[in-house]
Amino acid sequence: MTASRGPKAPLTLQAAWAGILAATVGFASAFAVVLRGLTAVGATPEQAASGLMAVTALMGVGGIILSLRYRMPVGVAWSTPGAALLATTGAIPGGFPVAVGAFIVTGILIVVAGLWRPLGRWVAAIPAPLANAMLAGVLLGLCLAPVKAVAQFPLFGLTILVTWAVVARLKRVLAVPAAVIVTFALIGATTPIPPSVVAALVPNPVLVMPEFSLAALIGIAVPLFIVTMASQNIPGIAVMRIHGFEPPVGTLFRTTGALTVVAAPLGAHAINLSAVTAAICAGPECHPDPTRRYWATIVAGIAYIVLGLLAGAASAFIAAAPPVLIEAAAGLALLGAFGAALLGAVSVPEDREAALVTLLVTASGLSFWGISGAFWGLIAGGAVLALSRWRRKPNPA
Repeated sequence: MTASRGPKAPLTLQAAWAGILAATVGFASAFAVVLRGLTAVGATPEQAASGLMAVTALMGVGGIILSLRYRMPVGVAWSTPGAALLATTGAIPGGFPVAVGAFIVTGILIVVAGLWRPLGRWVAAIPAPLANAMLAGVLLGLCLAPVKAVAQFPLFGLTILVTWAVVARLKRVLAVPAAVIVTFALIGATTPIPPSVVAALVPNPVLVMPEFSLAALIGIAVPLFIVTMASQNIPGIAVMRIHGFEPPVGTLFRTTGALTVVAAPLGAHAINLSAVTAAICAGPECHPDPTRRYWATIVAGIAYIVLGLLAGAASAFIAAAPPVLIEAAAGLALLGAFGAALLGAVSVPEDREAALVTLLVTASGLSFWGISGAFWGLIAGGAVLALSRWRRKPNPA
């Protein structure tokens, strides 16, 4: 199915349910990762809540506009690997305003990738073992959080893990949301909830004036652009094509990049195509008729806008909770992505050593001149890969 504007098909209950499921799974599975990433780079609780609200609401708007325009299920999401990258980056010189400046640059780079195809091809040309290894290194720290939660709060940690494991056996897509619900129930039953949770039900956008620095450009903007393109945008296009749709790639990149630029001053980090929940809306489980599946992403977009308006209350609730329990839920949400990235990193024996160097340097938290380990991991792994391939060159003699 091409990107032409086809006839409008009626909304069906099956497609509406798929959209609600996609939005619920997408939000519940990873909003804790987004909040953790924003606070790690210096956002106050109010700024992090504003960022979560902006990224959730605007990705809903983007999904509605693109799906209506092209009559195909264009899922728009936040960059979960990008949020995990921020969580491992930590505070940077200049604080959150400098991080916001890097978010704007990331959005501009995504727009340029939609306008100038060579940039997208260059990102795709990064050796897959290195790109996967960098992502695995970024995710490793958060994926260890469930184990740390068991060590610090054995009863709570084990309850969360058992819930996730049991539900995964029944319906994998619901495993992480179930674990998040149990986590919230445990926190609500044992932690005094401050009045700010109720007050935060009213949306409170916080404008952050961006600042720019070379260190943030190299340490945040470039790695955030790479992981967003390699882990979200390119797989998102692939999911749509697998299910018979031919999306307008350049337009989708330009739109999500522009949304990132607009949302960044409110604290949002990156808006991109959906890679995981896209399969819920694009596949035959959504509706047997492909021409009706776009309604699922429209309904998901509406649900995201509603969830975005409630983001402040979720942020205030999390701020009152033990951080390790929230990180445990976030880590469970990232296990699938970590496993896929790790498998992709070591699947080529000849490049395995370079990939492991990339993973270890990225996960180490190494930082020089304010530039995060993700960038240095790519540099170190690239150098080892270049050396190994040079040594493997056949001798002309």
